[in-house]
Amino acid sequence: MARQPIFDRNKEVIAYELLYRNGCENFYNGVNGDEATLSVITNSFYNFGIKNIADNKKAFINFTEELLIKEIPTLLPCEHAVVEILEDIEPTDEVLFACKKLKDKGYTLALDDFIYDEQYIKFIEFVDIIKVDFRITKGYERKKIFELLKINNNIKFLAEKVENKNEYSEALELGYTYFQGYFFSEPIILSRKSIPAIESTALKILKLINKEEFNFSDLEKLIMRDLGISYKIMKLINSSIYYIRSKVSSIRQAITFLGEKEIIKWLYVILLNDLKGNCASELLKVSLQRAKVCEFICNMSKYKERIFSAYMTGLFSVADVILNCPINIIVNDLCIVDEIKNGLIKEDDPLNKMLKLAISYEKGQWENVMHYAKEIDIDASKMSEIYIEAVKWADNIY
Repeated sequence: MARQPIFDRNKEVIAYELLYRNGCENFYNGVNGDEATLSVITNSFYNFGIKNIADNKKAFINFTEELLIKEIPTLLPCEHAVVEILEDIEPTDEVLFACKKLKDKGYTLALDDFIYDEQYIKFIEFVDIIKVDFRITKGYERKKIFELLKINNNIKFLAEKVENKNEYSEALELGYTYFQGYFFSEPIILSRKSIPAIESTALKILKLINKEEFNFSDLEKLIMRDLGISYKIMKLINSSIYYIRSKVSSIRQAITFLGEKEIIKWLYVILLNDLKGNCASELLKVSLQRAKVCEFICNMSKYKERIFSAYMTGLFSVADVILNCPINIIVNDLCIVDEIKNGLIKEDDPLNKMLKLAISYEKGQWENVMHYAKEIDIDASKMSEIYIEAVKWADNIY
């Protein structure tokens, strides 16, 4: 199982869609929708815990016609679940009656992949959210959908599979309330921005360095959990303020080189500035998840000696998005060894393949998952377990 964030107009995460992921076999076996949904329910509400997997937010879950009629959604608490009606479900009397009963019980209903069609208008009085797939609709269709407000003026519209800045801007301008997709994975190069620190980590570091004596190993561990702090320390040590002939290969080396007094001074500057605001928390969470997934993958591979570099590769994998700057430019700013740089930008590098495996799993691109798992010779069926553990770990840090 995996999750994909759903954002509001302020780019705040307001919910997650829970997606069926059970290793690459599912891509090929064509598992049916009933089985997929029941697996998501079992994992999210009983094995993993809905509050954990959805981070105390609402969870969008797909339901087939049969599951709707059997009232399976009522197994879930209405305050946590959004019942997503799949696009291939026809508005029969049975289905509409099931939708009415769910609404009467307080459930939020979403209509998936809606395309303006008269026969599906019957759903409109019951649904709260309409999802519009930006991959299969054109501009006029994305706009025409708002005519449905004449039937139900409480409907909110969600633009899904938004994959670039232009589509995101279009959806904003049209009046969409919610957004879902990989629009943040293709950064538009405008100007550089700073990466905010994760607030809880920043506070822990401030507390640690305020002690009369502290363990450098503890400081190293905290810094390694945070993309923003890691980036700024590496950038600092590579600046004209310091001159280093040999490359720094780890956060520990950077801390050791700077020394206790110097690192404390710079950490105060970095952390107090970052604590003013934290506008990219979901991306930072993604960076932690990927770091841990890459670490797990590396540990299963024949490249175990590169486990630290695998972690750092995952951690820095969203730096281009947050900074609105190409990754090849960013890595040149970082005083790190070629092993990590290659992991980020060199396609034939094993660490890069681990990163692509992690990203492919996030997106449910099963052919790619199979391909990269084979390339680095690991068992692809372990990816579901790895992903869930990484999500738990990242959420615990927050």
